[in-house]
Amino acid sequence: MIEIIECIHPTLAPLTQNSAEISVWNRPLRELLGETLKVLSGNVRWKSDFFPSDALLAQLAGESDFSVETADAEVVASAGKGTEIFVADGLRVRFPWDVPALHEKLTAALEKDSVEGEISPRAEICGRIVLGKGSRILPGVYIEGNAVIGSDCKIGPNCYIRGNTVIGDGVHIGQAVEIKNSVIGAHSAVGHLSYVGDSVLDEKVNFGAGTIIGNLRHDGRNHRSMAGGVLVDTGRRKFGAVIGRGVHTGINTSIYPGRKISAGQSTLPCGIVSRDL
Repeated sequence: MIEIIECIHPTLAPLTQNSAEISVWNRPLRELLGETLKVLSGNVRWKSDFFPSDALLAQLAGESDFSVETADAEVVASAGKGTEIFVADGLRVRFPWDVPALHEKLTAALEKDSVEGEISPRAEICGRIVLGKGSRILPGVYIEGNAVIGSDCKIGPNCYIRGNTVIGDGVHIGQAVEIKNSVIGAHSAVGHLSYVGDSVLDEKVNFGAGTIIGNLRHDGRNHRSMAGGVLVDTGRRKFGAVIGRGVHTGINTSIYPGRKISAGQSTLPCGIVSRDL
């Protein structure tokens, strides 16, 4: 039996506080973990903030008696009553910037296409793609790199999607929009003349025309971001913004790198987001 232990991390706000509920590949992380861990035998207890590497899963797959710890001696998973400790090799989801890191890992590993929607012959796909039912990729769309796109989406016309991007159900990405290495939540709209790079948008976000997210410091150093009242090094040289559920931006909004906008907030036209909202 596999038991997923939910982990509460207030630092994951504004997306959620419970790592098990984080949307990964358009599904709750709890579900994805459950499927991933099926290769393990015995009674397995697994913390929902830890996604194992393929190497760790292969190491554990033949074991019925094991315990896994993180580097800080926190038990991540255990089965049976043994005392053997493995070095936990994987990715922990404790901060908002861990979410795009996990998506990057999974999306980069895509090995084949799965297309249930429609792709215009005047669109160009250079990479692997998963496209859900009812979704349309319109003329002039260029996708460079792997992409996962949910159902009932409208992508284009004339937009650029690159990196390892994941787009939820019912999303509209429109004219002259660039999405790079980002996660776009279900029923969100980035309709016109916008740039979203290395960012996470929760569900039902609407970007006014010309909304731009910065993702690179002028000095080239790693971005830092507030988490639990402490300024934390994200470990990411390129990191955009974390946008909570239902956020609306006014036209021509500029968002500084590493900023977070909590659920339900909005900005005025020509607004500048220089701090967390």
